[in-house]
Amino acid sequence: MNLIHLRYFVELAETGHYTRAAQRLCITQPSLSHAIDQLEKELGVPLFEKRGRNTTLTRFGEQFLHTAQNTLKTLDEGTDALRLAARGEGLIRLGLLRSLGVRFLPELAERFLAAYPEKHIRFSFHSGMSHALLEGLTAGHFDMVFCSAPGPRPENASLISLPVTQQRLVLIVPQDHPLAALDSVDLEQTLEYPYLYFSEGSGLRSVVDGLFDAIGAKPQIACEVDEDQVIAGLVSCHFGVAIVPEMELLSHLPVKSIRIKSPSWERSLCMIRDSRFYTPPAAALFWQFVQEQTLSLPFLSEY
Repeated sequence: MNLIHLRYFVELAETGHYTRAAQRLCITQPSLSHAIDQLEKELGVPLFEKRGRNTTLTRFGEQFLHTAQNTLKTLDEGTDALRLAARGEGLIRLGLLRSLGVRFLPELAERFLAAYPEKHIRFSFHSGMSHALLEGLTAGHFDMVFCSAPGPRPENASLISLPVTQQRLVLIVPQDHPLAALDSVDLEQTLEYPYLYFSEGSGLRSVVDGLFDAIGAKPQIACEVDEDQVIAGLVSCHFGVAIVPEMELLSHLPVKSIRIKSPSWERSLCMIRDSRFYTPPAAALFWQFVQEQTLSLPFLSEY
């Protein structure tokens, strides 16, 4: 059995006439008859029977027609999708930090689609923490991810990253905290207070660790949390102080954001792809577009 025989079968089933089916298939009637005979011999049952001048399906043919139509439909859809991809169209699969999904990436994707209105391009968006996004990228689930830069580990050797924006880090404390009277702070001044800290695996964990390493000190960790928004909520309820990215949510909570004077630090967020995998033309076009936009992209806190 081959796909050509399936197409011949479906055409004859829908036409109900050998001569007309052969004409639509651009083959001779004997060729069509031979193909149907071969198919029936392979399946071991008759698929058609003559009724006057017309050819109708047997009950076996009716049963097989549904399977053949679905098979050809699936094949045609898959072929169309690949042809779209080859033309630089189709789906771009993105992984991203939740903070980048509020305005940064939606607006970037909107500008990209506006720049190529003639192309049929769609996006899928999946949010998560940096380590989970990088795992998904190296497993082939995403075309690219937007998150913290990958660490210099052997398993990251195939990753190509491009910094696209930065987040400023700030200390946040409850509004009635002793440090709330300050507009800027050295981290040494915070060491007596318990910290809400990012969990192991969070992209920000190593960043905040680096701040304390720079002053040769360790914070008092009250508890560890995955999400920066959850940390901010806990700080507002007096569970501790924290270092988090500067984000719009902070203006809606009873917390004070304090600039960190020393050590100075900013968090770079990157667009990352895995060089081991083929980059579809649409994803490659988006990568190039973001690369060209990088110099004009704002700090994330400006959103």
